[in-house]
Amino acid sequence: MSSNQPGKKSILLGAAFLMATSAIGPGFLTQTSLFTQQLGASFGFVILISILLDIGAQLNIWRILAASGLKAQQLANQLAPGLGSFLSVLVALGGLAFNIGNIGGCGLGLNVLTGLDTSYGAILSCVIALGIFWMKEAGSMMDIFTKALGILMIGVTLYVAISSRPPVAEVLRHTIMPEKIDVAAIITLVGGTVGGYISFAGAHRLLDAGIKGPGSIRQVNSSAVSGIIVTGIMRCVLFLAAFGVVAKGVQLATQNPAASVFQSAAGRLGYRFFGLVMWSAAITSVTGAAYTSVSFIKTFHPMLQKREPLLITGFILSSTLLFLLFDNPVNLLVMAGALNGLILPVALAVILTASYKKDLMKNYNHPQWMRWAGWLVVVVMGWMSIMSLVKWLK
Repeated sequence: MSSNQPGKKSILLGAAFLMATSAIGPGFLTQTSLFTQQLGASFGFVILISILLDIGAQLNIWRILAASGLKAQQLANQLAPGLGSFLSVLVALGGLAFNIGNIGGCGLGLNVLTGLDTSYGAILSCVIALGIFWMKEAGSMMDIFTKALGILMIGVTLYVAISSRPPVAEVLRHTIMPEKIDVAAIITLVGGTVGGYISFAGAHRLLDAGIKGPGSIRQVNSSAVSGIIVTGIMRCVLFLAAFGVVAKGVQLATQNPAASVFQSAAGRLGYRFFGLVMWSAAITSVTGAAYTSVSFIKTFHPMLQKREPLLITGFILSSTLLFLLFDNPVNLLVMAGALNGLILPVALAVILTASYKKDLMKNYNHPQWMRWAGWLVVVVMGWMSIMSLVKWLK
C-alpha cells in the first residue's frame, strides 16, 4: 500500500491541476483583466464570492461521483434512461466550441512569443496536444504537463504582479467592503471556473485512475479544493497585476486587455511573458477539454472505450480545422458560453438528485448542508444563465 501512495498523491494533484488549467484559458485571462478595469479594487470581493460558490459546486460534484464510482453521464442514465446521453451531447458540443477558442489562444500565444503566424502556431500546438495523448502513459503525461505549465503560469504572472506594484491595502479593504458589486461578474467567473466540461475534468480523471468509493472521499475533498485554490491563486495574482496597471490610470486595450496588463507592467519582456502565459493557458485548456469531452462520449458504446486516443485525436483535429476555417468564430464562442453556463446547473441538479438514492451512493450519506449549498448554486446559476441566453437570442 505504501509503495502506491506517492503515485496516488501525484494523481490527486494532477486531477486538481487538470481542473484548474482547464479553467485558466484565454477567456479567463481576458475576463479577469476586463473586470478589473470595470470594478477596480472591488473585483477582489467578486473573486472571493466566486471562489466560495466554486467550492460549493465542485465539492458536491466530485464527492457524489467518487462515492458512486460512476461518471456523470452514467449516473444520470441510472436516474433516467437517456438523461446521461443528453448531458454528454451538451458537454461535448460546449467543449468543442470552446476548444476552437483555446486553439486560437495557442496560436496567439506563440505569435506573441515567437512571431510565428497564428495559424501555424495553432497547428503546432495541435500536434503537441496530440503527442501527449498518444504517449504510452498518457494519463501520467497529462498530469505532469498540466502541473508544470500551471506552476509556470502562476510564477510568470506573479513576476508581472510584483512589477505592477498594486496598492495591496486598498485591494484588501475593498475585498471585504466593496464599493460596488457586479452579480453578472460573479456568475461569469463561476461559469468560467466550474461550468461546462470543467467541473468534471478532475473528477473523471480520478475515476479513470481508480480513485473512487465512499472510502476515497477525504482524498477527493483535498483534490477538489486544491483545484479551486490553484485557480483562485492565478485569478488573484492576475487581478493584482491588472489592478496595479489600472490604478496608475492606464486604459487597457479593448481587443487584448490581458496583453496590455503584461506590457504596461513589465515592458517588452512582460509582453513576451503574456505570450507564454497565453499559450500555457490555452494548450492546457485544449488537453482538458479534449480529455473531459471524450470521457463523456466514450461511454456511448464499449467499442468507443477502446478507441479513446482516436476520439481525442478527432476532437482536437476538428477544433483546429474549425478555427482555421472560421479564423475568429465569435458567434460560435458566444453561443458556447451560453451553453456551458446552462450545463452547470443542469448537471449539478442531476448529480444532487442522485445523491438521495442510497443504491447509487453505496450507502454513502452526503452532508445535508452541502446539498443545500449545491441547490443554491443550481438556482443562482440557472437563473443567470437563462437571462444571459435570452439576452443573447435577442
